[in-house]
Amino acid sequence: MRFDVLTIFPRIFERPLDETILRRALDSGLIEVAVHDLRAWATDRHRTVDDYPFGGGAGMVMKPEPLFAAVEAIQPLAEPRATVVLMSPQGRRLDHALVRELASMERLLLVCGRYEGVDERFREHVVDIEVSVGDFVVSGGELPALLVIDAVARRVPGVLGGAASLDEESFEGGLLEYPQYTRPAEFRGWAVPGVLLSGHHAEIEGWRRSQRIARTADRRPDLLDAAELSPAERRALEDGR
Repeated sequence: MRFDVLTIFPRIFERPLDETILRRALDSGLIEVAVHDLRAWATDRHRTVDDYPFGGGAGMVMKPEPLFAAVEAIQPLAEPRATVVLMSPQGRRLDHALVRELASMERLLLVCGRYEGVDERFREHVVDIEVSVGDFVVSGGELPALLVIDAVARRVPGVLGGAASLDEESFEGGLLEYPQYTRPAEFRGWAVPGVLLSGHHAEIEGWRRSQRIARTADRRPDLLDAAELSPAERRALEDGR
């Protein structure tokens, strides 16, 4: 999978892409990330990419000329055509379903907004989807774009080493992940649940499943209506409410 990133701060991406899972995925060729400096498509000697908003108001707006020119130059660099994603607080909130949707695409072009946003003509005529990482505002789209790359890259086959690594993560099947424990079996008087030490795989799986449901009901009850539950599990949940 290929990610193209359009930004005025390309150095923000250097260290995060040089570490851990993303670094291994890049080295193995499972993903490709090309970071492009928007200022390369500015036409004046000051490499200007923003200007004052028509109608007045605070802040600056990213100009349409370099944005259009950049996307038109980046699209032919690889096949297929990239889905153009604008990182914006006005976009669709990034969640598990959207990550899976984005991961089904072969190529994404992530546009990192800055200032008061982008000229509306770019939004209307170039952008395919707008994505927000939450109901808050950050200084620009670079950190949100990194979150998208990390979340989507995890779903590329081979990046995590095996498909089973995703099966019981939080939000798979609409449920949160079960509690995790490691050695020692007892720490400061707190013991690991005995079932995890029993060696009975069926009992362990049953315990983990029940914990996923209970944890979701406690922490994210909003997920339960759409969660993948058996009729018996849903009845038990309703009886416990």
